[in-house]
Amino acid sequence: MDVVALLGIGLLTGVTTVLFGFGGGFVAVPVVVWADAALGADAMRVATATSALVMVVNAGFATAVTPRRTLAALRGSARLLVLLAAGATMGALATRLAPAALVRWAFVGYVALTIVDLLLRPGFLRPRTRDEATVAAPRPLSASLGAPIGALAAFLGVGGSVMTVPAVRRAGHTMRVATALANPLTLAIALPATVVSLAGAALPTAGDAQVHLVGLVDTGAAAALLAGGLPVIAVLRRRPPRIPDRVYARAYVGLLALVAVAMVLSGRHG
Repeated sequence: MDVVALLGIGLLTGVTTVLFGFGGGFVAVPVVVWADAALGADAMRVATATSALVMVVNAGFATAVTPRRTLAALRGSARLLVLLAAGATMGALATRLAPAALVRWAFVGYVALTIVDLLLRPGFLRPRTRDEATVAAPRPLSASLGAPIGALAAFLGVGGSVMTVPAVRRAGHTMRVATALANPLTLAIALPATVVSLAGAALPTAGDAQVHLVGLVDTGAAAALLAGGLPVIAVLRRRPPRIPDRVYARAYVGLLALVAVAMVLSGRHG
């Protein structure tokens, strides 16, 4: 039943990768915590590491099939990508040292604060007016945000889309463009985090819990999540659904709320 559930969640990560820029982190972390509950407190570390690997593959594939004209908005962002990767390396190393409970509740707390910010601060749910759009063209994402976004995203195992999508949207892009650009930015974060996770020593409890780990990555869970997600990404990138921008933004906030609830519930059962 765990494999079937992971395949189903993998399908959902494929949908969120294309529609919301979530390469799998916000969806994968709670379900891997649940699937690997036998690891006890270490389940959160395994979940963030496994999530990073899933995000590398999902975000990389989604980026490869994104139209070049959309990715052109990232021209000149080499410094941003380097700083995202540097921050992610530090965040992934910090995850190995931090108490698992801290990572879990930091995850929940950050999602909750993000939801409040998106609801209360102008610029996300309320799109720019036509007059504003004619005055201000979309702006590039500041490179100064790279290191903190990368570090926090890798520490929580979320890929950074929850930070980059709102930032790119507030820079003047539509939700469709903001979520598409989140995939290459997620790749810059998830790749070094995955290398750190794979290189580390496996947990001593892995054998008792019957979880197959490479470093901190649950390879079985990652394979099932990817098997469910990659075909969906291929289909939705070729035929993306037409969603009104305002509805799109509200759905993004709603998904964050569902993920926060799922993480709280997985903590109670872990």
